[in-house]
Amino acid sequence: MRRTDVAAVLIDIEAQLRYLSLWESIPPSAEALASQEPFCIDTLTLPQWLQFVFLPTLYRLLEQEASLPERCAIAPMAEEYFRGSALATSGLLRALRQIDELLTA
Repeated sequence: MRRTDVAAVLIDIEAQLRYLSLWESIPPSAEALASQEPFCIDTLTLPQWLQFVFLPTLYRLLEQEASLPERCAIAPMAEEYFRGSALATSGLLRALRQIDELLTA
């Protein structure tokens, strides 16, 4: 896995969230971000978790040249979250599958 590939997919995830108008200008509260549940499912929507937890965490790991997660499985959660949605999420789901593959490979 090349770190530049991971960075490129992270940029694509952000672009897809913006394209779908799911990018938010106001961050959630510190309490919401402090959730101990997977994906902060009790306090954030999946798009919020991607924007305010997942992307910043991976960008920070890349910048610090720290170890990246060895396993990732966000796409199945996203597929379930967006099931039945009228949004054109195929690009976002494709990018999430790519990040899963890159980090799990």
